[in-house]
Amino acid sequence: MDCKMRSSSLLYPPPASRLRRLKRPSSVKHLIVGKASGSNENCSKNGFPIMPKMIFMEEVIGAEYGEGFETFRLDGPLKVDVDFLNDRLQEGFLQRIRYAMKPDEAFGLIFSWDNVVTDTRALKLDTWKQLAFEEGMLDTDIPEDSDVQKSLLYAGAEHILLKVLHWERAKSALDRLKLRLSELYHENLLNVSKPIDGLEEWLDAVSTACTPCAVVSYLDRRVLVEALEQMNLKKYFQAIVSKEDGMESIAHRFLSAAVKLDRKPSNCVVFEDDPRGITAAHNCTMMAVALIGSHPAYELVQADLAVASFSELSVINLRRLFAHKGSTFMDLQRQVIEKIPPKRRVTVDTIF
Repeated sequence: MDCKMRSSSLLYPPPASRLRRLKRPSSVKHLIVGKASGSNENCSKNGFPIMPKMIFMEEVIGAEYGEGFETFRLDGPLKVDVDFLNDRLQEGFLQRIRYAMKPDEAFGLIFSWDNVVTDTRALKLDTWKQLAFEEGMLDTDIPEDSDVQKSLLYAGAEHILLKVLHWERAKSALDRLKLRLSELYHENLLNVSKPIDGLEEWLDAVSTACTPCAVVSYLDRRVLVEALEQMNLKKYFQAIVSKEDGMESIAHRFLSAAVKLDRKPSNCVVFEDDPRGITAAHNCTMMAVALIGSHPAYELVQADLAVASFSELSVINLRRLFAHKGSTFMDLQRQVIEKIPPKRRVTVDTIF
């Protein structure tokens, strides 16, 4: 049985035959997806739709009470919540036997795009500086204050323009500025050629262990796929959750990724750098591994594990993450290549 999932899952939702497991009693067609690119209502650049509000926005955590999202079936919508997915995505008899022999395949790994796959923190700050430069306001209106920079990274574009930077001209040119901000960000993103340090080696290790991986983002799917191809990472991800999937919160994207990976949420591990993402993962009954960087370690204490780099992890950590054996159950171990022990030499002392 091949451990690799079909590459088509990168571009489309999982096949309808797999989603039949979510039916009650009729078949579920697919996850809610947004309208595909190419709409006349939004400008486009190089064939990619520009959605200003989808890039610089304050995201909702989601699933605070275990609620999920809706899918459609022939007789109406079906509410898919966390408990429902944990129940319906249970392993079958043959799967349980396989996972007993190869436990690493039982897990699903979900990677947030921002600051986990690539350094979008630097991209966003550079984008704001580029916009300020084009508007002739670079030296005076992009302060280096940490609170202001935090707003630039996590607040909505309209709030930043009017309440943080106090650009008077933004009142009459708000849509134009948000559109230009989005264009600059897309241009910068497609110029990125390297992922976060240690990520490729970590993905190679979990790929060898046949652990399926997904990446989640609010970006357009085509932009996301091209960026992954440019960083030579697309081959490692069996599923992508993007803007087209129509998920309204961080938690909903995580749940959608679990469905696409065919893993119940309680068997998934989320890699995040943001405390909000960690909360969303726990709301979905998922484990959370925090990457220290854009947020200091003391802001990531809710994570099940916090690391400074992917190089600190090994595949065995995935099993220990679900073992719950005391406070030291996740002592870090570096990923090493197993060596075949030398053959024992039979001597006279061995026999007698």
